[in-house]
Amino acid sequence: MPRKSSWNPIAFVPPQVTLLSFAVYVALFATLLWVHHVVPPAPSNPVPADGVNLTTAWLDLEQLTNGFHPYNSRRNGEVRDYLASRVEEILHKNGFPKDSEDAVVWNGGSDNITYANKWLASSPTVRYTENENIVVYIRGDEDEAGAWWADEKKPYDGPGGVLVNAHYDSVSTGYGATDDGVGVATVLQLISYYTTEGHRPKRGIIALLNNGEEDGLYGAQVYTKHVTAKFPRVFLNLEGAGAGGRAMLFRSTDAEVTRFYSNSRYPFGTVVSGDGFKRGLVRSGTDYSVFEEELGLRGLDVAFMAPRARYHTDQDDARDTSPDSLWHMLSAALDTTKAMTSHGGSEFSGSSDHGLDRANADRASNGVWFDVFGRTFAVLKLHDLFALSVTLLVAAPILLIILEVVLSKLDKWYPFTRKQYLHNSDDDEAVYFNGIRGFFRFPIIFAVATGCVVALAFLMVKINPYILYSSEYAVWSMMLAAWFSIAWFLSTMADKVRPTALSRMYTIMWLYIISWIALVFVTIGENNLKIASGYFMVIYNASVFAALLISYLELLALPKKAKYVEHVAGVGSPRSTRPGSVASRRLLDDNEEPPRSSEGDNEEPTERTGLLRGGERRTQNTFARFGRRRNQDVNGPLDETEDPFLAKAFGDEQAWSGSLPQWTWILQFLILAPINVILVGQIALFTTSALHQTPADGSAILPIYLVMAALTVLLMLPLAPFLHRFTYHLPTFFFFIFAGCLIYNLLAFPFSRDARLKHYFLQTVDLDHGTNTVQLTGVEGFVQDIVDELPSVAGQSFNCSTTDDPRRAGLQSCRWAGLTPNVVSNSSEALVSSSNASDYYKDWVQYNISTHADSALLTFSGKESKNCRLLFDSPVSSLHILNTTDTIRSSSKPVRREDGNYQGATELRLFSRDWAKNFQVNVTWADGEAKGKSGKVGCMWSDVNEIGVVPALDEVWLYEPVWSVVSKAGDGLVEGWRDWKT
Repeated sequence: MPRKSSWNPIAFVPPQVTLLSFAVYVALFATLLWVHHVVPPAPSNPVPADGVNLTTAWLDLEQLTNGFHPYNSRRNGEVRDYLASRVEEILHKNGFPKDSEDAVVWNGGSDNITYANKWLASSPTVRYTENENIVVYIRGDEDEAGAWWADEKKPYDGPGGVLVNAHYDSVSTGYGATDDGVGVATVLQLISYYTTEGHRPKRGIIALLNNGEEDGLYGAQVYTKHVTAKFPRVFLNLEGAGAGGRAMLFRSTDAEVTRFYSNSRYPFGTVVSGDGFKRGLVRSGTDYSVFEEELGLRGLDVAFMAPRARYHTDQDDARDTSPDSLWHMLSAALDTTKAMTSHGGSEFSGSSDHGLDRANADRASNGVWFDVFGRTFAVLKLHDLFALSVTLLVAAPILLIILEVVLSKLDKWYPFTRKQYLHNSDDDEAVYFNGIRGFFRFPIIFAVATGCVVALAFLMVKINPYILYSSEYAVWSMMLAAWFSIAWFLSTMADKVRPTALSRMYTIMWLYIISWIALVFVTIGENNLKIASGYFMVIYNASVFAALLISYLELLALPKKAKYVEHVAGVGSPRSTRPGSVASRRLLDDNEEPPRSSEGDNEEPTERTGLLRGGERRTQNTFARFGRRRNQDVNGPLDETEDPFLAKAFGDEQAWSGSLPQWTWILQFLILAPINVILVGQIALFTTSALHQTPADGSAILPIYLVMAALTVLLMLPLAPFLHRFTYHLPTFFFFIFAGCLIYNLLAFPFSRDARLKHYFLQTVDLDHGTNTVQLTGVEGFVQDIVDELPSVAGQSFNCSTTDDPRRAGLQSCRWAGLTPNVVSNSSEALVSSSNASDYYKDWVQYNISTHADSALLTFSGKESKNCRLLFDSPVSSLHILNTTDTIRSSSKPVRREDGNYQGATELRLFSRDWAKNFQVNVTWADGEAKGKSGKVGCMWSDVNEIGVVPALDEVWLYEPVWSVVSKAGDGLVEGWRDWKT
């Protein structure tokens, strides 16, 4: 009895290929999605380690997030007092007295700093701030003895320690649960752990809880002048840009320090995010920038990243995060700091003005890193990846050429062989190999399928661009299903028309050519631009090379071409002339007609009759029977009447292919699919979470869709060599998925309660004239709908135009006369009783100018505000804030940013630790003249913990549609401005 095709579970036949490939892809996609969206559970024991208490940490988070606490709010001071008391409580509990030199606390101080902004400025800006940080030093066993911090000018000579940082301020419109309440709660638990008996670190720790990060990285900047700033050698920054989920390694300075994070029990992240910051694709900044650039430290940025729609809104609260997320960040911080503090190497040691050994820092290596399923973390140096890339580019093609030469010498190089003769073309008829058939098939399939996916990207941008905001997986499903179903249809049709046994080999060969070209560009980026994000393409190319190598080795199983020609011609084969034998059929080119005898098809053969000759009818019947036999019973034993040399080929593929192994495809598939789907899938999920809601910030939409299209192709390409063997069932099913998702994506409303469109609020008061303007900035069309919902706008017109804020490029700003703010105590009653509204408003910000020959002294203050600004119509050459020692001064280049584009300061931003501080600023202009200069002075108000303080914002919160959410547009929710002139 002949055996059915299912007898071999890994045969290269449609049922097995379809089921096994589908099962592997489903398993990989499901695992990637689970890892990306499901946070590892917190331990059932609330005390997973001595000194760490998850219940206490969660209570700290709830206390931190029970109100908005921006820098310029009363609640911010309450949070600071709470944290100071918690630090004192922890140290007292663990047996450290207040005068201990083993656990020292600095609560604020007289430190201040004036500096030229390097990271967030949209104009030449100088910033001044005062210290409200909480700094805790925990001595390590190897630290320098005594109060080494007492002498500020003396460098630290010991091995140095670890800085762990989180900021305790929130934005004015957010409760700050993950930005950065979880980070602050984590730092408190680290203080508790390392001051618990038995956990004293080998190298000391600086725990920094800084204030003012949200409005300009002020806390980190002022720390650079702290007496302990000379101590750290490495740092760990804890941040947030989402509302829960997993905390990922956002960026890292080098490979060596990244290895500390690899000790995390749940590592998560990819170097793609770090390259995004390096290349300026990510426009925000964190304290990481200050520690790296100003202190020269080497370290890590660990942060929450999704969902971005909740970032800087009132949905960033404890309710929308979880103890699991808290534990994920806490466990990563604990494992990383353990590795940092116990490290015995010297590469992070040394001393300088800030404690950094610059020679050692210069030996830092650019890193490449990524996690695998959130359990394993791979770290290597970029120059090692570059070496591997060059090796693959050079050695792999050479090896393939050598193999081709060897196969040719062995007479087994069937690819590209069209036909061959027994002796010569004059005396013999050709035996057709058809080895070139199908070689140009894949480029056409690739171009059409990929073109369709790219066309879908343009279609979505044209019809419903923001559907990506809430339905990113519907977009992914549409693109993946489209590429798969289109590529399958073309592959199958081509295989039906012109079947070839080399289709798989030729497809892999083209994949190798494409990946090799891509690897060239990746290698150039590694060497010239220090971009590590192409690591996946290195592995992609290596896996395709390995799969192609198997295809080359498969050819060794084929008979020599000359032997095959002899067999087909009947030389030395008694079975080959048997009437009706499969071997007696003529092997013809597709375009060649079978020869007809002049005597008819029934002519009896003679000794002069060619062995290759046969009647047309017999040949056609033999082909038909042969094709059915191979399709139905590929792996069964041969009937005695069949030629064992020719009868095992699949379908109507070349007869010689029956000698090829039937199981090697599974090796190729397992080499191509899992590792590439894991690496590319991880990047696809990361970029989706990071980018799909950024259009609310003004980011361009088309590049996001194009990135998704490119990643779609990379995810599907491992299936390409096997698509022609798929049954129609799955492609048909996915075609319907594609059609359904396409209709949904074109017609559905793009926002929802779970993915709310973010828009930005700002109220500006002209204090000289007593008028105020409310401004909402958002996506064109939708921001107008939001404004239409506000009762105070009814009956009045509002103007909308493209915003002039470079951080929100591409968005629309709508402005109207808003409700009167009550940011100054009893302001509404005072305004009602005031006979002159403009005089009353002027009282909110007061200023005085004393002019000298080449300078002017501006004195100003704002009621119930700690944040004020000076704007200069003419660039200045120096600024000096009285009662400080910090001066920004230069003759020809007054204020310069890193890129050197700024020729002079046009703005000064000042943050004070005291309310209604009287700022005094001495200003000198570049032209040496003080008279006739002009500008603006203004102060900001950000505290909206009570209803009625900013009625216009209360109205937005109350009446905005359920699919939208408001965030702050600037440092202040209300800005009051007055003109000044010397």
